[in-house]
Amino acid sequence: MYKTIIFLFLGMLAFTACDEALTVEPSDNRVTEAELFQDPATYRGIIAKAYAGLAVGGQAGGDGDADISGIDGGFSNYHRLYWNMQELTTDEAIIAWNDGTIKDLHGHVWTDGNEFINAMFSRINYQIAVCNEFLELSTDAKLDEYNIPNDIRASVAEYRAEARFLRAYSYYHGMDLFGKMPFREAGYDPAVLPEVKNRAELFEYIESELLAIEDDMVDARMNEYGRADKAAVWMTLAKIYLNSEVYTGTARNTEAITQLNKVITAGYTVPSVPYAYSFYADNNRNGAESEFIWTINFDGLNTQTFGGTTYLTHAPVGGSMDPTEFGINGGWGGIRTTPEFVELFPNEENSADMRETFYTDGQTKEIPDVGQFTDGFAIQKFKNINVDGTPGSDSVGDFVDIDFPVYRLSDAYLMYAEAVVRGGSGGDLNTAESYINLIRERAYGDTSGNISAGQIDLQFIIDERARELHWESHRRQDLIRFNQFSSNKVWAWKGNVPSGTVTAPFRNLLPIPAQELNQNPNLQPQNTGY
Repeated sequence: MYKTIIFLFLGMLAFTACDEALTVEPSDNRVTEAELFQDPATYRGIIAKAYAGLAVGGQAGGDGDADISGIDGGFSNYHRLYWNMQELTTDEAIIAWNDGTIKDLHGHVWTDGNEFINAMFSRINYQIAVCNEFLELSTDAKLDEYNIPNDIRASVAEYRAEARFLRAYSYYHGMDLFGKMPFREAGYDPAVLPEVKNRAELFEYIESELLAIEDDMVDARMNEYGRADKAAVWMTLAKIYLNSEVYTGTARNTEAITQLNKVITAGYTVPSVPYAYSFYADNNRNGAESEFIWTINFDGLNTQTFGGTTYLTHAPVGGSMDPTEFGINGGWGGIRTTPEFVELFPNEENSADMRETFYTDGQTKEIPDVGQFTDGFAIQKFKNINVDGTPGSDSVGDFVDIDFPVYRLSDAYLMYAEAVVRGGSGGDLNTAESYINLIRERAYGDTSGNISAGQIDLQFIIDERARELHWESHRRQDLIRFNQFSSNKVWAWKGNVPSGTVTAPFRNLLPIPAQELNQNPNLQPQNTGY
């Protein structure tokens, strides 16, 4: 399969990277391979697939012609799967549906046969394969073979750096979720089973790749919207350094601060517009984008997927909620949150903190029945409406325009504070205080929520990360780093019991799918318990 990805592109490809979408449009396929690769649009088209692989689940609208098998195309979207792994397994999200083994994620009772975990493993490897294919097709030897002129080569060099970044980004997710991964770079022999790298080896590889491409990436804030640049590299490095003690056993907080200082001084700003604007349909142009470091772009007309922010807008709407207020044609009545998350906000649903977006009409705070959407407060974070109240571009209301912020400045500020508290050099608590208060002044609309340097400890930081970054695919990783994911913290229905319970530490890693272990003897179970 990996060696035939290019046949998806054996037509003339046009890549459009505009404010809202990365799209791939095939047209006349009656061209030779040489003609195909002499056209700069071809390289843009294939790198577009590497970006689109994070946003959509297949080759047709609504995730049709799915990229991976064994699961519905709408469920197989990379972003949707990753969100499920990082959020449904935590206190931030619980789901009512009975689709396969989806409820097992929040219950912490998943097995190595869980189809959603299996799909995440497959999706990561598929994404890596797409990046490898681009890198193999754009080597200097290939460019020489097709007599590619220097002006096109300069653009291809940028795309190659981005392909390496996207590949490292997926290996980072594999390292974080599964610990060990099958490993392949461009030019591999498909007849040979891939080698396997453990967590420490993956960390070393990801770090070396990101450092190697840093100078080749477009400068921070200078690339097309939705494409990665130097700041995306710095943020990913900061992420692996902040989590280094989990991944390798060695803390790297000073290195995290070094990378975060680069991000923080690159010109991003916490917006003066309300927090809610960051999750509206026009968040690419309503002022919220000033803090976006890297986004996965969605467009109701051009990226029609049942994953991504379409999932995060439809699935949390149910009960007495009015779908038109969310710019959609109907809710899916699935996702809401736990009482423990509600309690992180002062005065709970009546909090002065505007990051509190609980919907409570007809909803109970407690969750006696997981399958009842009205058990548990709903969250109104993602809305497919523009600032003026009009809905997104899809007039039917199926698909949304909301871009998903993978990395934003508020995250960098909170990471900086954490790395300082954990003993990293190159930063200080007074600076951390000023950064956090910028975030909280937006949240409260004034200085009433400001804190002092003496209040910044690890518990404050993880709670503030939840308030600021909930439902943005950070929570599982954060809880593990703070040793609160399996042991030491309880929330409703964790352990599959109503009041919650601690779970075994082996669940800090997801199981490598049994089918993968059977197919590749180089893979071995990474921990006991599954």
